[in-house]
Amino acid sequence: MILGDIFERNSALFGNSTAIYFEGRKVTHAALLRRAYQLGNALSALGLRRQDRVLILAQNCIEYLELIVAASLTGLTSVGLNYRLSAREQLHIIEDSAPLVWIFEAQYAERVQEICGNLPTIPTLICVGDPSDALTTHFKDYESLVSHAQTTRPALHAREQDTIFLVYTSGTTGQPKGVMHNHRGQVEQTKSCSNVFAASPQDCALLVMPFYHLGAVSIYLSYAWSGGAVAVHRAFEPNTVLSALAHDPITAAHLAPIMIQLLLDAPQEYLDKPNSLHTVIYSSAPMPVPLLKRAIRQFGLIFMQVYGMTESMLGTCLYKHQHTLEGSPEDIKRLASAGQPYFGCQLVLRHEDGTACARNEVGEITIRSEATMQGYWNKSAATHLTLRDGWCYTGDMGYFDEQNFLFLVDRKKDMIISGGENIYSREVEEALLTHPLVFETAVVGVPDEKWGESVMAFVVCRGEQPSSDELIEHCRKQIASYKKPKVIAFISTLPRVPSTNKVDKKALRAQAACCSATSGPTERNTD
Repeated sequence: MILGDIFERNSALFGNSTAIYFEGRKVTHAALLRRAYQLGNALSALGLRRQDRVLILAQNCIEYLELIVAASLTGLTSVGLNYRLSAREQLHIIEDSAPLVWIFEAQYAERVQEICGNLPTIPTLICVGDPSDALTTHFKDYESLVSHAQTTRPALHAREQDTIFLVYTSGTTGQPKGVMHNHRGQVEQTKSCSNVFAASPQDCALLVMPFYHLGAVSIYLSYAWSGGAVAVHRAFEPNTVLSALAHDPITAAHLAPIMIQLLLDAPQEYLDKPNSLHTVIYSSAPMPVPLLKRAIRQFGLIFMQVYGMTESMLGTCLYKHQHTLEGSPEDIKRLASAGQPYFGCQLVLRHEDGTACARNEVGEITIRSEATMQGYWNKSAATHLTLRDGWCYTGDMGYFDEQNFLFLVDRKKDMIISGGENIYSREVEEALLTHPLVFETAVVGVPDEKWGESVMAFVVCRGEQPSSDELIEHCRKQIASYKKPKVIAFISTLPRVPSTNKVDKKALRAQAACCSATSGPTERNTD
């Protein structure tokens, strides 16, 4: 089976039903397939063949989904380019992926012009919309190209082992790596997620995450599998989302925890408007327990957490009924977990030597499933480090309780070792977040002459700012004294990785290195 089978089936069974809602437009399943056929034929007429790369630089839009569907049918490889990256970073991805075609929105015409000046060979350029006069490089008009192409099924046919997505990682530990995913793995991912979400043809899923990140694409495919619809927003904006929930037939949403936080901070009259929402899938980062409790009180038991990563895809799910605010201590504790493994997905936690960990013992999370990546594009050494004997080594640290609920504690590279003791940032962050004036926080390790490393916390406050001594004393009452922060830095916002919306701890470490011991927003506690 290939991913394209989903869209041909939807056209045959639900052809007149809406597949996409976007900025007042509605696109049916039949119309989407027809446009994908046309795009596939247009790209074939340009000389592209199976497994040639097509790059796209765009915010969320219908054309982005048309490319995904066309690639799912023809065996072309879709490469999403993060529009938030610098020209230098984008140039690296273009040189690495070597696309034959570059589709871009008109708003990025000047950036395209800048990058093309540094490319030895310029891909065929296709512009969505009307570019500015600054674009002097020759380009083709997307709408003209597609609308004049044949509406019959393209002659190119995808195969199960064809790479459909080349997704570049955030590059927080070095240059971004291209993660390859084939049809077979993505079909497994799509089928499993659709079942877990209980998606149906009556559902409409809100998509606000950027499509260059595989999380948003995965949600799209999961609801397309069931014949459902998606409501596409170009980006996340809290008031726009709340308005859409009140006026559009949205039944499900995919949000990062920070997005849920921002929605909850909107005026109550907007939050209390009736809506049809019955499922909120959150990912990208664990949701702090205080935030999760607040969200459940506002929206009800509609939350599901999914854990995975770009390389491994499938991981674990914490179902709606497991988000309980009442019950045994074990039930309440599991609010902080990432749930239990998907069906067909194996998870083993391992010591440094590769042996399996016992229950409640922290180790590196390794995952094996049909959805695991093929490898890293042009990086065989990195592939062999991550994929070993069929297992994907995630770099995440965690432990299983007695009922196989997975608790994430840290990234392996982020673990703090102070005086020979392992300190996991998530535990410290959870302690800080129970303080009523703490809006957001992130914890990193900083060099310490005596202890090797000490704990530094970056804190974003909600209104009034407490003292560092108050926050440190608050932590002392909840976690072991050696785990509490030694340094508190109050900042206005946490830096985030554009591709995933996760907190950028690499940037925070750099900021920590620049912090003065006696001035600026940083306060130190010498206890």
